[in-house]
Amino acid sequence: MIGVSEAKYQDGYKIWIKFNTGESGVVDLLDLIQKYKVATPLLATDEFKKFYLDGWPTLAWSCGFDLAPESLYERVTGKRRDRGRKSS
Repeated sequence: MIGVSEAKYQDGYKIWIKFNTGESGVVDLLDLIQKYKVATPLLATDEFKKFYLDGWPTLAWSCGFDLAPESLYERVTGKRRDRGRKSS
């Protein structure tokens, strides 16, 4: 199962992510922040920067927005992985 092992804010809406596979890279999340109403508070970059790794582990924010680690993996690496959990 894919998980995020480390994440560091870059700039704008970009985060460097390292996965439990050892692969890493930068992902730009602006399109997702703009797409989902629950993520609206994250348009303020000061709020966007306050992400943390939750129990999956994946990126999450206190406003209730989180992203499936498999989705992040695909965005960063271009490789598709099966999802090990249901979407909420």
